Amino acid sequence: MNIDKLLTKTYILWLTHVGALIPFAWLLYDDYTNGLSVNPIQDWTLRSGKAAFVLLVLSLACTPCNIVLGWRNIIAARKWLGLYAFSYAAIHFYIFIGVDYGFAWTYIWQDVGTKLYVIVGFAALLILLPLALTSSTAWQRRLKRAWKKLHQWVYVAGVLAVFHYVWVIKADYREPAAWGTLLGFFLLVRIPAVRKRIARWRSKPRSPSGPRARRSPA
Repeated sequence: MNIDKLLTKTYILWLTHVGALIPFAWLLYDDYTNGLSVNPIQDWTLRSGKAAFVLLVLSLACTPCNIVLGWRNIIAARKWLGLYAFSYAAIHFYIFIGVDYGFAWTYIWQDVGTKLYVIVGFAALLILLPLALTSSTAWQRRLKRAWKKLHQWVYVAGVLAVFHYVWVIKADYREPAAWGTLLGFFLLVRIPAVRKRIARWRSKPRSPSGPRARRSPA
């Protein structure tokens, strides 16, 4: 079955937009109905950060899905997943500096200079900022080859996000380890030698399924 015929670009984009907005809508609903914990600021911080992280990893999964599965239409979701990831990361950052710290820059800079999870999280956001600003087709034409090199930094942001996640939870590392392994696989697939081997494997003719027909005796 051709997965591109089953999941068209339009259908994928609808799923992307709806799926990416669900975490924010759920947060608003829980906040409005008093469904958050006794520390709502922490809930907003953690859940917006988790949404940013998951969407970033999903954006990084699009190209490997195309390479390994030949799923071309999924590439249409890559830009939007990245933009939604940046949007949630911006919300996450605003809650940290504006709601939690009340823009008290003295205390904010103290944390930036002493807490590793703040440093790597801030670095990841700084990387995502120019990527979000130059995500349009117009910028792609303007930057030409430099655009691709610039947007390869998204993998650095992904690695930093994994470390940020690990240092934030400070407890059960199984989930961030799973995400980190997945990200490592995505990076592995992007290596040119690995990519060529996968392309050769996918281009090999597949033998017909089922038992071979026996030759009748002469």
